[in-house]
Amino acid sequence: MSKLIKFEKENCPACTMVQNVLDANEVIVEKVNPFEQPKLAVEFGISSVPVTILVDDEGKEVTRSIGFKPGELEEIINQLNN
Repeated sequence: MSKLIKFEKENCPACTMVQNVLDANEVIVEKVNPFEQPKLAVEFGISSVPVTILVDDEGKEVTRSIGFKPGELEEIINQLNN
């Protein structure tokens, strides 16, 4: 089953805006602070936040959205629900 991973940090306005879109669509997401889990951040090549990544059943990246881009988030949500 596919899932969403969102790299974020506290007090990040763009991270909050992304979360608001996910919450409005009732999407469950695994939240990761890249400073607390640096190995995972390196694995996914995270250099800024927020980054929302759709991964497949095997944990491989399908697509990602960097920053707050509502259109990209909607596309990811649609892929997750299919």
